[in-house]
Amino acid sequence: MAQRKPPEDPPPLADGSRPRGPADLFRRLDELEISHRTIEHAPVFTVEEARRLRGRVEGAHSKNLFIRDKKERHWLLSCLSERTVDLRWLARELGAGRLTFCSRRRLEGFLGIRAGAVSPFAVLNDRGGVVRVALDAELMAREPLNFHPLDNAKTTTLSAAGLLRFLEAEDHSPRAIRFP
Repeated sequence: MAQRKPPEDPPPLADGSRPRGPADLFRRLDELEISHRTIEHAPVFTVEEARRLRGRVEGAHSKNLFIRDKKERHWLLSCLSERTVDLRWLARELGAGRLTFCSRRRLEGFLGIRAGAVSPFAVLNDRGGVVRVALDAELMAREPLNFHPLDNAKTTTLSAAGLLRFLEAEDHSPRAIRFP
């Protein structure tokens, strides 16, 4: 069986600081007294790959997008994994211009993560408050919730209330989105 190759050190954030990782996130959740549990698994990069975990990880699973408009406004959207996201509709809903997916440079520079690890937990690295968070209202009505904890070889489970408490504590009050 092939052994998992240790991840390379992530590049510095746009402000030059070191990105925080899963251990930092778990410490922060503990400080906030947010109950959580994490499992390790093979790295997953897409919703399709993550479907393999469904039998092992109970609860709602998410699709997470890091997007921006031409005015340099950035959003991290978390929605139910089975959603099809129409970026034109989402732009109107957010009051934004045309939305595009962020580059790897922006993903690493603002959120301190690599492709495949996008989740609301990544705001832990958005020290400049550049990223806005939008959450699918239907996702937030489910229990428990599952997200990658800054590493796509792990899945962390917590309550919707716990996620909201974390986001508020990180000064990233989320906006609820109601999909049609």
